[in-house]
Amino acid sequence: MIGTEMLLGEIIDTNAARIAQRLASIGIHVYFKTTVGDNWTRMAAALSQALTRADVVITSGGLGPTQDDLTREVVAAVLGVPLVEDAEALAHVEGWFRRANREMSPSNRKQALVPQGARIIPNPRGTAPGIIARRGQQAVICLPGVPHELSTMMDETVIPYLKEHFLPNGSLHSRVLKFYGIGESALAERLSELLGMENPTVATYAGRAEVRVRITARTADGVQAEDLLAPVEAEVLRRAGEFLYGYDQDTLELVAGRALKAAGWTVGLAESCTGGMIAARLTNVPGSSEYFLGSVVAYSNDAKMELLGVPADLLAVHGAVSAPVAEAMAEGAKRRLGASLGVSVTGIAGPGGGTPEKPVGLVFIGLARDGGTEVHRLQLGGDRDRIRWHTTQAALDLIRRHAQQAAAARQGQA
Repeated sequence: MIGTEMLLGEIIDTNAARIAQRLASIGIHVYFKTTVGDNWTRMAAALSQALTRADVVITSGGLGPTQDDLTREVVAAVLGVPLVEDAEALAHVEGWFRRANREMSPSNRKQALVPQGARIIPNPRGTAPGIIARRGQQAVICLPGVPHELSTMMDETVIPYLKEHFLPNGSLHSRVLKFYGIGESALAERLSELLGMENPTVATYAGRAEVRVRITARTADGVQAEDLLAPVEAEVLRRAGEFLYGYDQDTLELVAGRALKAAGWTVGLAESCTGGMIAARLTNVPGSSEYFLGSVVAYSNDAKMELLGVPADLLAVHGAVSAPVAEAMAEGAKRRLGASLGVSVTGIAGPGGGTPEKPVGLVFIGLARDGGTEVHRLQLGGDRDRIRWHTTQAALDLIRRHAQQAAAARQGQA
């Protein structure tokens, strides 16, 4: 990963994780990751070392038009070939500026330079084409540092190229199962006999308030992979299926939305300690307007009373962070927004505000539907960010579970 700004902590490197995840999905393991600044000597040393220990080296960054964008020059020097102007790359850069109705700076012509013999990686989302340069059986793949450009180029060009040239005799096929409501150690204990398997392999990974199980089979084709993966997946589900919420790219907000649609439900929120985070996650899903009606962010007691109809005496007797208030908030959201399901959250995210009776991390989640209202109490640990995120996870999982039950009942009546 190339860029002095990462070494200074000015930006966080998300590209390395993105690249590693995409490589793992086709069975290519990442053994080393290096971050180096925009310095010719150090970049050349890092690339030279990488080529002594890997068949494929992927870089991100340093493909812009400025003087400190040195990736092309360094790659050419390390591979011992000259830089040449590539007609396809130049046409791409010129075309990008023409479509944007902008005048191209002379410095942008630099982006058409590639190591002699290299192949261009099209960049449909930016000016900088990528590069695939070969040295014998090795490949150096250079991508821009802009995350959305890199992601598109990985999916559209790099992954197919690697499948063709570096996995000719079979590949890894993986399935990721996602769990909520159980810790990694507890899940690993349930799956202990499976974790020592060789083909397929089973591994657990702790995520952000969730746990992932990756089942990976090495095969020559997809049909054989399914024969290996399916029985192991079935056994994982037999042991821990009650905590499963989704697969692969699923998120709790996506699965919750899918369940709401299947149930024919709408949802309305009343958020206090999360300040709209649950609504933000639900509306990150395209098409969420089919089931999401709105969120009342009622942070103060006055807002809870005026916007949600929470009785003043309830707040006076029990306090804002309490089961009775969570119940009243959920019912208020359902009533005010006209939703099938009203969901509320109220809690103490910290770092201050806690008491021995109501410590930091205490959260109540209410769910109101036509059949009645229920409230769940959580005692979460960690800092403010962690408490708020865990609260959104818990709320989305409860929405998912209730909606899936309703969808199953609806299907049974059909």
